[in-house]
Amino acid sequence: MQQLVYNNSMDNAFKNTTEQKIVILVVIITAFVTTFTGSALNLSIPDIGQQFHVSANFVGWLVTGYTLAVAAFSVPIGRLADITCRKTVLVTGLIVFVACCIAAVFAVSMTMLLVVRIIQGIGAAMIFSTNTAILVASFPGHMRGRVLGYSIASTYTGLSAGPVIGGFLNHNLGWKSIFILTGVLGLVALVTAAAKLPRTSETAGSDERKSFDMKGNVLFVCFTILLMYGLSELGNDSSGAVILAAILTAAGVLLGILFIRHELKTDEPAVNVRLFRENIGYAFSNLSALLNYSATFAISYLISIYLQVVMGYSSQTAGLIMIFQPIVMAVLSPIMGRLSDKFSPFKMSSIGMGFCAAGAAIFIFIGQETSLAIIIIALLVTGLGFSLFSSPNTNAVMSCVDKSEYGVASSILATMRSIGHTLSMVIVTIIVSRFMGSTQLASADPQVLVKVINTSFIVFTVICAGGVFISLKRK
Repeated sequence: MQQLVYNNSMDNAFKNTTEQKIVILVVIITAFVTTFTGSALNLSIPDIGQQFHVSANFVGWLVTGYTLAVAAFSVPIGRLADITCRKTVLVTGLIVFVACCIAAVFAVSMTMLLVVRIIQGIGAAMIFSTNTAILVASFPGHMRGRVLGYSIASTYTGLSAGPVIGGFLNHNLGWKSIFILTGVLGLVALVTAAAKLPRTSETAGSDERKSFDMKGNVLFVCFTILLMYGLSELGNDSSGAVILAAILTAAGVLLGILFIRHELKTDEPAVNVRLFRENIGYAFSNLSALLNYSATFAISYLISIYLQVVMGYSSQTAGLIMIFQPIVMAVLSPIMGRLSDKFSPFKMSSIGMGFCAAGAAIFIFIGQETSLAIIIIALLVTGLGFSLFSSPNTNAVMSCVDKSEYGVASSILATMRSIGHTLSMVIVTIIVSRFMGSTQLASADPQVLVKVINTSFIVFTVICAGGVFISLKRK
């Protein structure tokens, strides 16, 4: 009898270990493809515009529409996943994502491609709002940082490697090859998740609250779209467009205030905004994430242009140089996540933000004669900062909420990332407009471009320094 009990316990242990490996595999793939497809199309914009005979600004909506959809729908879908079943939402999101990859390959017009990308963003929101929640719920608390490290490494690898791999694919095989690659990877994740991912009380929301708070979620979607779109248009050259952008931004802020007031009065809110007031660690960890993304997202964009325009490298060579940063992030993020299980994730993420500030500060002083070694060192420092910050900070956020709110918590982090990305590019756009007017960065005078980069990184360094201060205020 004892032997039978022993064998059953060993079988259960093996089963749990196997299921956990499957969870990690699914999360790694989904974290990569959803961020990769958001950044890989940047270098394909000219070719897509030429094929469909539309302006670069219109094609740019392929990136903007996807980002807006992810930011707007992550939190409502995260709440839906928490009160129903996270696996079901994840699998549905993967179906939508893969179907949109297929539809994009066969798109016959720019309008069709744009609609497909927006729908794909909603599918990505389903993935963002569930994969981290499922990951955290599938492992004991003392392993949370370790497994989050794998997810964060994959996320940042997708973001940073997107322009590199996307540029290579676009140059050699055309822009449709990007959708084919992401579709194949998404299909692998879909089949694995549908067949092997456990459907248990730990991966499906187990709280007793079943209210979806429709009004709160509608307010969230509306204020997020207005705020992000308004911010993204603030750097426009046209004065009329800037005024409209300011109005939309103000309207977004107003709806955001109404959303917060509604959530404070609701017994079962879409987002527990009281937690931001009652738990300083949770509030400042999310704010730190917003500041980190705001100060770092544009690094790859600016430095890739610097390497091509100022230093004269080809796009392919520039991509190979830029890959130093994601390599460091991919290698060190799991290690830093594991360390955050043993040491304070709050302190570790504060140190990481400090390294990001140091890397940004190095870029302030680059010029036309700067050694390539300095650029690589700065990329390595920022990569180290990313790895030190992201896994521990995510660990800190998830440790502040109940298991029943993992979906919403991970969705809010995804929203912080999207808004941070938008703010980062807004800062660059405004600075470019100030120094260069309507001149494209790729055709800019090297001396003027250096001034743009130096000024941008002054702002980014200040933001990172503020992030360090806020991070240190957490308990």
